[in-house]
Amino acid sequence: MADSQQMLIGAGPDGQPVGQTLRLGNRHGLVAGATGTGKTVTLQRLAELFSDAGVAVFAADIKGDLCGLGAAGNPQGKVAERIAGMPWLHYTPQAYPVTLWDVYGQSGHPLRTTLSEMGPLLLGSLLELTDSQQSALYAAFKVADREGLLLLDIKDLKALLNYLRDHPQALGEDSALMTTGSSQALLRRLAVLEQQGAEALFGEPALQLEDILQPASDGRGRIHLLDASRLVHEAPKVYATFLLWLLAELFEQLPERGDADKPLLALFFDEAHLLFADTPKALQDRLEQVVRLVRSKGVGVYFVTQSPSDLPDNVLAQLGLRIQHGLRAFTSKEQKSLKAVADGFRPNPAFDALTVLTELGIGEALVGTLQDKGTPEMVRRVLVAPPQSRIGPLTVNERSALLAQSPLAGRYDKAVDRESAYEMLLARKGAAPEGAEESAAAEKNEGGLADLAGGFLGSLAGQAVKSAVRQAANQIGRELVRGLMGSLLGNGKKRR
Repeated sequence: MADSQQMLIGAGPDGQPVGQTLRLGNRHGLVAGATGTGKTVTLQRLAELFSDAGVAVFAADIKGDLCGLGAAGNPQGKVAERIAGMPWLHYTPQAYPVTLWDVYGQSGHPLRTTLSEMGPLLLGSLLELTDSQQSALYAAFKVADREGLLLLDIKDLKALLNYLRDHPQALGEDSALMTTGSSQALLRRLAVLEQQGAEALFGEPALQLEDILQPASDGRGRIHLLDASRLVHEAPKVYATFLLWLLAELFEQLPERGDADKPLLALFFDEAHLLFADTPKALQDRLEQVVRLVRSKGVGVYFVTQSPSDLPDNVLAQLGLRIQHGLRAFTSKEQKSLKAVADGFRPNPAFDALTVLTELGIGEALVGTLQDKGTPEMVRRVLVAPPQSRIGPLTVNERSALLAQSPLAGRYDKAVDRESAYEMLLARKGAAPEGAEESAAAEKNEGGLADLAGGFLGSLAGQAVKSAVRQAANQIGRELVRGLMGSLLGNGKKRR
């Protein structure tokens, strides 16, 4: 970076750089604009700036071309011309330290969490439950806590629901919450989730936050990219729920940092409207609270979407950096929305923001930054600086090479199925654990048991130890109300 304390986004009409102080990078931000206006390239530029400053990045790669961060750029044509017009840029084509992730485990390291980690509130949102069904799910989780039944994957929860159907006395005072209708509805919705391929998200080894925060060997922040090209189209609710879980985990696990020279992590949430679409009011309220409070943990959240109106007003009010690419307005409703976008910036007497919004070309944007004191700067018209990495996707061979060279290679690639609710409930029925595979084969969508012994060997040994520690720690307090952002609800969430 030209100035280690500045994130230089681009140049104004006078050719002078426009940027924001790095220490304000935890004040969150927005990258918006119509399709084809340059949002992805802007996101790529921001990810590079954070990485150069030693800040870790986690971003969703919706179209599959953000992974170009892993290869050096080769500027030509208009891109080369723009670089030539920014002598302060000190452009150096280079690849960035990229780690690839994929829920389905096809184009990146498998990305997993557990049902216990996700908790009933987020899971209920994912399953789109009614109030009565949500209450039944909370009751099931309460039994799991009390009786030491680990809920790691979908088959664990299905086994628990079937057990509670046959043994309602296990619910105790909550027996009225688990009606036959609610139990059957939960099982049906879990089956739908499996049909969407979402069972791949749940299991172990689960994602460890320390792996995201670990810097590259050269001191740059590592850029973690979730290949969401398939996920967003086939299971958008799963995509949104995972991002909400990640934000909640960061809030609950990271210590307070206070004012720091730079953020610890920058999160980029593409297709941000999915985070708020059809989200229960209770969950949306918690999300808004966490967005406000997580910045004190050193986390900056950057929403990427077509229009600022895709986000709730309470979230928009918390965003420090605003990069607005071009918008089009053909109807009266769109024109009103356009005016609202323009009014969201601090006015600049040099031009009319509303007029400029419809004139912006590809790679141009209206940019509202924060002054060093945290107050908004006047809006400026900016040519966004090209990224130093490749604009465009990696080839299949390049992706394979990145995965082979990844410091996490082998750590998450093999699933581990240790003893959890499914096996424990089978044992209660009198079935030996060794016969679980035969029993599971007779149940639709259940799947067999993994080779536990093999899973605990080699590079996964560290993960197994952590899982065992979590299981032991969970014995201390079973009466645990888990859910998203438990500390905000007044109940500290324990990790398994």
